[in-house]
Amino acid sequence: MLRGWLGNKRTASTQSLNTLAEPQSLEAAMRAVSYIMDDDLDAAEAGLSQGTSSFHKLGKGMTSTMRAMLGFEPEIMREASERLADAETQSSADHHRAQRDPHVYRSSIYPPGSEFALCYAESLLMSAVVGVLNESLTDSVKGFYKLRKAYITFDVLSEAEKRYMQGKNGGSINSSRRNSLESLRSTGSARSTKRMPGGFDDEQSSSTLSLKKTAPDPAANRPHDTSRIVDDDASDEFYDADEGYEGHPTFRTGTGDTDMNSTTEKVAGMSMDSSDAVNTRKLPFQPVRRTTQHMLDHNPGSDVFANPIDVFIHSGSNLCFGFLLLLISIIPPAFGRLLGLIGFHGDRDRGLSMLWQATKFHNINGAMAGLILLGYYNGIVGFCDILPDTSHGFEEDVLGGYPKERCEALLSDMRIRYPKSRLWLLEEARMQAANRRLETAIDLLSGDIKSPLKQVEALAMFEKSLNAMYLHRFSLCADSFLKCVKLNNWSHALYYYIAGIQYVELYRRSKSTDPSAAQAHAKRATELLKQVTKHAGKKKFMARQLPFDVFVVRKINKWEARAKDWNVPFIDAIGVSPVEEMIYFWNGFKRMQPAQLEDSLACLRWSEDTTQNPLWERESLDERALLSVLRAAILRFLGKYEEAKAILTRDVIAHDKALFKGHLRDDWTAPAACYEMGVVLWTQGLGEKESVGECKEWVDKVAKWEGYSMDARIGLKVATAQDTLKKWGERRGGVVGGRRWREINIEGLAVEGESRRCLFTAKLLSGWTSTVVEVTGSAYELLNLPEYTLSDSIFTNSLTTLEHKQIQIYIQLRV
Repeated sequence: MLRGWLGNKRTASTQSLNTLAEPQSLEAAMRAVSYIMDDDLDAAEAGLSQGTSSFHKLGKGMTSTMRAMLGFEPEIMREASERLADAETQSSADHHRAQRDPHVYRSSIYPPGSEFALCYAESLLMSAVVGVLNESLTDSVKGFYKLRKAYITFDVLSEAEKRYMQGKNGGSINSSRRNSLESLRSTGSARSTKRMPGGFDDEQSSSTLSLKKTAPDPAANRPHDTSRIVDDDASDEFYDADEGYEGHPTFRTGTGDTDMNSTTEKVAGMSMDSSDAVNTRKLPFQPVRRTTQHMLDHNPGSDVFANPIDVFIHSGSNLCFGFLLLLISIIPPAFGRLLGLIGFHGDRDRGLSMLWQATKFHNINGAMAGLILLGYYNGIVGFCDILPDTSHGFEEDVLGGYPKERCEALLSDMRIRYPKSRLWLLEEARMQAANRRLETAIDLLSGDIKSPLKQVEALAMFEKSLNAMYLHRFSLCADSFLKCVKLNNWSHALYYYIAGIQYVELYRRSKSTDPSAAQAHAKRATELLKQVTKHAGKKKFMARQLPFDVFVVRKINKWEARAKDWNVPFIDAIGVSPVEEMIYFWNGFKRMQPAQLEDSLACLRWSEDTTQNPLWERESLDERALLSVLRAAILRFLGKYEEAKAILTRDVIAHDKALFKGHLRDDWTAPAACYEMGVVLWTQGLGEKESVGECKEWVDKVAKWEGYSMDARIGLKVATAQDTLKKWGERRGGVVGGRRWREINIEGLAVEGESRRCLFTAKLLSGWTSTVVEVTGSAYELLNLPEYTLSDSIFTNSLTTLEHKQIQIYIQLRV
């Protein structure tokens, strides 16, 4: 690794950032890059071209990455990769310089050079995103390697903030933890190692971001103590051969004798995963509110952020780390298990909290965090069904559900800050759609004002197309998707497919009333659907065809085979309403008013009406199951839960799942039916322990299902459901998936001279642990207990007063 720092063949610009000019360069770059959020990338480019600092080069990479993410054009992706590589090199050199220059800015929060470590990590993160979007599998693999390095960098910066907050709250984190450890030892307790979600083992961490453990130093805990870069040959084990230089920079940050890789430095935000089973004495607690424990959550006007460099680091690290934690937490279970094997574990609550914290700052980082949050709530949350119940007021539930007022305030602020941007108008339209105001959403997207970025216009047109489909405005939907073909080149096969199936519905609605119009619609539908196979497979993701491309090609092949076997026209061989099927995959039913839901039921009734469709008697089991799944989903949104469950049980679940498999069959209907059963139980019996436990069984069954068509799309819903159910069990007690909870009352705990009764809800997990509980008058949860018989012996082995009159009570339970 030493050669990666001292012998790089590829050096940064000779116009290295002058120490005195650093704040001015940062301000100029941040000012220029803010034009991105106002749809003015040309102004951003012009401003960024006036500087050569790491901040300017990072900004140039960001403009190209934004274009790449919005439009997926190959040439833009190549440009983004080149610019980000340049930014990586420059920031690496500047970080190297800052570590050795005694005159650089010394933050009271972060180690020297952290601003350049952040630039480097952001470059890696964006480069990883571009690599994964690329059609090359090699670039995708390199992207995941860069993502891993970026992750650990953000982790280190986050840990620096925690140490700072621990110091402000009454002493260094080391001293408080040593006291806690000694207290724990006095009781003879032990617990197994726990790591931060997404953390890596010591050997893995050594290749990117870590701390060097040194001999104890009396000055080790001073805020301005200089951190050091430590070279490690371990990082040479993997690097991109075509990058033109050897090795990658290893950022090791921290203060004094604090070892980032030690277990005692990773208490706040630990993973609840008990896979680590090192039997050694560890810290005696796990924070209840993991999202906010030791989190630096001050407002921009605080004295803490008097220096713009600290503002840049704080807002940038919260943006990027929050995004990564959130992203990893929502990926489908199958892919999530794969990432878990290499050390990536998401934390949805913490990620959301970090993103909300970043939005407090009026810079590009705050704006990007706002864009991600609105996209998550109006997109991902709007797509999923089993979400936290916000009625109990838990902060994590509110953030994990849909904080309507908070999102509206955020959007209003962004519209004021960036009045020219169509991006925020697009988010407002999504918000309207999420609140079942589809007509309003279409009106917002139909205005005369256009964005100078065709990528933004393409997104707006795509959103308008979907909303038109949900409203059953078939002609508008078809025309809008055909415009998408001209605006971008992402998935023309999908665009032609959705446009074509709109004419299928028009054909069916006019078949018995206007035969001539029906024939015209049939002809247009056939023309468009025949275009699907010609355009499929041209775009790839991680060297694989897009899931929707695979899906629509299979559907076309299925209909062509049926037309041949049944000796009927292609238009008549099409099965259960493909429009309603596509609405289901986008969860459009969730955005519909009752009138639109009834219209969807009418579309489904056409298929089984033998006077309209005499071919229904010849339909296969998978096609009949398709109709039942769609009908049950619609009935669920209409509140007819028992009817939905009866349909799912009788028409799908009662059959052997092997019967749904086979060439050209819709095998996704069987797992979807199980998922729908879980959703119905969750919606119908929210708060009832038995219903929630049964819901979890259905969701877990789908999570373990072998591969099937559109599994990634359904898997996204399943991942969100599993996260929601886990939190429900932790907070409210009950029986979920065979795990039991019991309530424990603890009385007479001294709180600043007063006697106060506190109620705790105990959560059972295998193994025995201890945990910390925050007390502010009354407290709920969370004691980790063994899954076998407990005695009634409870020991309180520490009592520490913190800021805001909060109390940490370290509780050990003896078996």
